Amino acid sequence: MKIGVYPGTFDPVTNGHLDIIKRASQLFDKLYVLVSNNINKTTLFTIDERLHLLKETLKELTNVEVVTSNLLTVEYAKSINANVMIRGLRMVSDFEYELQMATLNKCLNDQIETIFIMSSHEYSFLSSSSVKEIAKFNGDVSQFVPQIVEKALYDKYH
Repeated sequence: MKIGVYPGTFDPVTNGHLDIIKRASQLFDKLYVLVSNNINKTTLFTIDERLHLLKETLKELTNVEVVTSNLLTVEYAKSINANVMIRGLRMVSDFEYELQMATLNKCLNDQIETIFIMSSHEYSFLSSSSVKEIAKFNGDVSQFVPQIVEKALYDKYH
């Protein structure tokens, strides 16, 4: 069985994330979307809120499971017998950080590979941070996030 892990903060999940998840789900028998807490980020949504938004958004994908863990991502992958981690790349500027993370993870466990999936061109500019900024100032984010996320953003800011 081919098992993959797609880790991220998903604060909030965007259509760009969903594009990567849907495409990755076609490559694996089972794909775990790992909602993590990044100690370098202050999140708008709690871990439970992010889990809920992702689970609702992805409920039609039967081979995708949304989870969270307090383990290092590479350790979580090992615990579920995954041998691949998926990372999305939007622009060249993402590559340096992602390469560093992939190399660190490879040092921690050389049995787990990292696969980069390029963002579809229509999402190459999209980030959770920009979506939050637009929503905070009453901008229309409907083209960037699922409807449930749009409502959750509106509820947070208004």
